[in-house]
Parts: sequence; structure tokens; C-alpha cells
Amino acid sequence: MIDNLSLDQIRTFIAAADAGSFSAAAKELGRSQSVVSQTLANLEGQLGIVLFDRSTRKPKLTLQGNVLLSDARLIAEKIDSLKARARDLSEGLEAELSVVVDVMFPQSLLTDAIACFSREFPSVSLRLGVEALGAVVAPILAGTSAMGIVGTFPALPAGLAAERLLGVPMQIYVAPSHPLASRQSLIPKTLLQAHLQLVLTDRSELSSGREFGVVAAKTWRLADLGAKHAFIREGLGWGSLPRHLAQDDVERGRLVALEIEDYPITPFVMPMFAAYRMSAPPGPAGQWLIRRLKETEAG
Repeated sequence: MIDNLSLDQIRTFIAAADAGSFSAAAKELGRSQSVVSQTLANLEGQLGIVLFDRSTRKPKLTLQGNVLLSDARLIAEKIDSLKARARDLSEGLEAELSVVVDVMFPQSLLTDAIACFSREFPSVSLRLGVEALGAVVAPILAGTSAMGIVGTFPALPAGLAAERLLGVPMQIYVAPSHPLASRQSLIPKTLLQAHLQLVLTDRSELSSGREFGVVAAKTWRLADLGAKHAFIREGLGWGSLPRHLAQDDVERGRLVALEIEDYPITPFVMPMFAAYRMSAPPGPAGQWLIRRLKETEAG
């Protein structure tokens, strides 16, 4: 008999429990009180449990009824979620959105956008990765990510479309203990070249044989921005960082921003783009996220 339970019975059970009486539940459901009473009686018969104590003027949930109420709510929520997802899929909404994000993109802006995204598209699963350089582009080309936020890889391969989102201010930094930190005037580029440069390296092969912003004779290659940040702070070398990432260290005296003579890339703004395959543009959820990220800079 339990196999024959219906969603209508479950919703009637929830309505009666929430309304506090069968008559109020009937009014809410747009049915007669007798139909509500019979529906609940049938449900109790199928479950083999008394859900409501009818010995008082207003029926009250029994102990067993109160326990089963939470299960009933969960079932109703799951059914609603199933129906919403099916409706979204029929309208072309992505079941899952896979995004790879450049490590230089401000985390606070991304978090705010994703929080809004989760409220706007509760049925869409999100898969998010953080990479740098060609490792942002590679999964888009491979089709394992629907879209990416690209910044550190300036030349997009053929077949990808790009929409500008915002600009991330960048600066060259050293630790206060570094020899370059004591310079009071513009630092000649030749002097910068003589000191160890900390460089973010590419996990992919897309930038093989190409250098982006490398000027020093000696470099250390790091695959992680957090490690690069920590090494600069320890005085091991110089390197560029997003200003939003270094700002707190500058204010606390742990990093010093350098001004370089005849060096156009400092200070500079790194443009960030939403990139995706021309043959497979993002669906409604991906398009919404791109629009939301475009609004961040203007705000």
C-alpha cells in the first residue's frame, strides 16, 4: 500500500500540519474539508500510522506524524526541484556550468558574482577551476570547460570568442629587505634585470617557447600564485602581483611597490576576458554570468 502513496497526499499532509486545521488546509488547497479529511485518512491507512490526533477541536500532529512531516517536506522539495530542473532543461538551461578562472581575477568579485548566480540558477550545478596562462585556455579548447575568464594568456587561439569583462591593476613588488626596496627614484630597467625575477609558469603547453613579462637574466618558475606571493614577501626575488592581492601587505609594510624607468608594464592593467568556443557558446546561465561580471567594473 505504501508504494501507492501520491504527491497529492504528501502535499495535503504538509498543508494540514502547517495550517493547523483541516478546514484551513482545505481553504488553502481549494478543496472541501471532507476531501482533505478523506485524503489524510487514506494516507494514514496506507502508512499504518496515525498522523493526527483528532480527539481535540483542532487536529494535532502525533509524535509519529511530527517525525514523518520532515520526510514529507523533503520529498515535496525534491519533487519541486526535479520539476524545476526538467523545465529549465527543456528551455535550454545548462544542467552544469563548468568555468575555469584566471588566478589573477579578484576573488571577492568572483565570489559575489557566484553568490548571485546560485540564487538566480539554483538548479544549475557549478564546476569551477582556477588556473593561469594557457592552463585557463586549454580546457576551453578541449571542451571540458564551457567558458573561462582569461587574463594572463594574452593571445587567444583561433576558434575562441572573447568578451571584455574588466581590468585588473598590476604592480611590481619586492620585500622591504630586498636591495631594490631602498631605491628612492625610478629604477632603471637594467638594474631590475640584474635581480632574480619570480615568474608564474604555465601548466599547459600552449605558451611553450613564449615569455610574458620576463625581463631578468635569472628567473625562478612557480606554478602557484600563492607561492610567488610568499616568495616575494620573503625577499627571494621581485615579481608582479595584482594590486588587490598585495594591497594589505603594502599597508602593513610587508611589500614595497616599485616604479620602473622606461618600463611600460608597470603599473599596468591586465584586461580580463570571458572566453568560449565559437562553436559552443554558453547557454543562458553562462551568458548571465558574463553579463554579471561585466557589471562589476562599472559598479
